[in-house]
Amino acid sequence: MTDLHYQLEGTGPLLLISQSGEGDADRTTDLARHLVDHYTVLTYDRRGLSRSRTSDATTIAGHADDVHQLLEHLTDEPVAMLGCSLGAVIGLHVAVKHPGQLHTLIAHEPIAPWLLPDPAPHREELAELRAHYLAHGLQATVPRIARALGIDPANGEPGRTGFPMDANRIANFDYFIRHDFTAAATDELDPASIGTAGARIVAAAGTTTPHTVFDYRCAKVLAELLGQDLETFPGGHNGNLSHPKAYAQRLRDVLSR
Repeated sequence: MTDLHYQLEGTGPLLLISQSGEGDADRTTDLARHLVDHYTVLTYDRRGLSRSRTSDATTIAGHADDVHQLLEHLTDEPVAMLGCSLGAVIGLHVAVKHPGQLHTLIAHEPIAPWLLPDPAPHREELAELRAHYLAHGLQATVPRIARALGIDPANGEPGRTGFPMDANRIANFDYFIRHDFTAAATDELDPASIGTAGARIVAAAGTTTPHTVFDYRCAKVLAELLGQDLETFPGGHNGNLSHPKAYAQRLRDVLSR
């Protein structure tokens, strides 16, 4: 059983934001600030993070079912969704398995090895990062995760909300690395099913994300699969957090098409 914490703010059409990492609903504070005049922004704590509790196993399909039930609880209408990293993979599952709930999905750098011609090395990369964390701890592992995903912690807009590494954030990191890394590494979805999902799916990547990292390559392959150009958003893998004002403007532009 999973009990999700969620938050709603703003006015206008519903926009669901599904993050990655250890970020809970509060991590979208800066991004939401630039969206609430145009959208009703829906954010939530993924299962196992902060105020959401679960006794179920953590899988991407389970995360997608959480989103399905949350949307079913809130609306009868299709909504827009921004999925970042793990959130993008969750969004792809929702689009395929729960048709009619999303009208648009912005899939920003999905960590989806199954999109790639040879997923094995990247499944192993996620498993190795998890093993390194279990052996050496969080402080030694966060820089490795940043390098693997092409994140530059020093790159960002000024005046952003600070999120100290407090006990809650450390616990969220622990859940994320222990459970979500395994969920992403073992996830499967038929790429061919994405083209028939019904929702408008937009593949996106950060302007500063190195083209060699696997999350960028996943976004690129997704764009090719959909027969579209890869949309670029300000910042890197975590541009929604590092460049919230510019990212929100770009998001509004893409959603308004």
